[in-house]
Amino acid sequence: HLGHGRAGVAFDVVRRYLRWRGYEVTHVQNVTDIEDKIIAAAAERRMEVADLAAEMTARFDSCYRNLGVERPDIEPRATEHIDQMLDLIETLIERGLAYPAGGDVYFSVRSLPDYGKLSGRNLDDLLAGARVTVGEAKRDPLDFALWKGAKPGEPQWESPWGPGRPGWHIECSAMAAEYLGDGFDIHGGGVDLIFPHHENEIAQSEGAGASSFARYWLHNEMLNLGGEKMAKSTGHVIDLATAIDRFGGAAVRLFYLRAHYRSPLEYSEKLLEDAGTTLERLRAFCRRSPGGEAPADQALLDRFVEAMDDDFNTPDALAVVFEALKEGNRRLDQGLDAASVVAAFSVMAGVLG
Repeated sequence: HLGHGRAGVAFDVVRRYLRWRGYEVTHVQNVTDIEDKIIAAAAERRMEVADLAAEMTARFDSCYRNLGVERPDIEPRATEHIDQMLDLIETLIERGLAYPAGGDVYFSVRSLPDYGKLSGRNLDDLLAGARVTVGEAKRDPLDFALWKGAKPGEPQWESPWGPGRPGWHIECSAMAAEYLGDGFDIHGGGVDLIFPHHENEIAQSEGAGASSFARYWLHNEMLNLGGEKMAKSTGHVIDLATAIDRFGGAAVRLFYLRAHYRSPLEYSEKLLEDAGTTLERLRAFCRRSPGGEAPADQALLDRFVEAMDDDFNTPDALAVVFEALKEGNRRLDQGLDAASVVAAFSVMAGVLG
């Protein structure tokens, strides 16, 4: 839905900006192609799990390209990294942080003293809301599954604990370690993933020996519809592909970027239509701008950098882009040299995608 597109655009801008500033960036975006919700959805649609996962991956890919989101450098699939997950689980068992139980394997949350450090939650508060699902053999309600024993009709792989499949959290830790090593710089995601998903990733990876799982966490806020989080579970959704078809991918992207990624954003047809109108103003300026090479106006670029260095503040950065548009149009209207302003405009617009 439309909320998923926001995350894609937010971190695409982060990557574009860091590269423009001269950093070497390796962007890994994993594909979860085996997980409880996928299995349930495939059963409901009477499809093979792999076929549904492939269909949804293709839909995401198409939407992201239409939003101007660049392809990640590495895009691993969970089902292609089962061996790495098994190795990670075995390490956690050897370290006394996980235990097999009835064909499943669970992470022992209480065995890690600093569990909850990302979300700021403590074990007593967590225990109040914890529950044990029928059929689970875990020792503590707080423990979470690393490996799930096979159930009839579900995809399964062989393991030292019997046939089964990985839990969702272990997939991300294993693929991060495979491609980014022992700790990496930036982990992105929506605020709804802070707990338990990202908390569990930290527990698994640092429990297995990583000195630090991720040094910086960037969490985008939710896209709301009628004051409620846009989520399939609530039925409050606007289909992403439909919105792109109606308003255009570039307009949807601009709609996202006019709010800071850490700020909630309310869905509004008027705001999306306004983004389309604004986009046409930007394109009209490009059409009337002179070609050729010229050094970019440094004062404009300095203000753009100041905005983006402030936690990737795209609303303030866009304000500088619109300032360049206004000044460029003024100079062109008066027959003055606008080349440096046009050059700065082009650079800034390119960085924002």
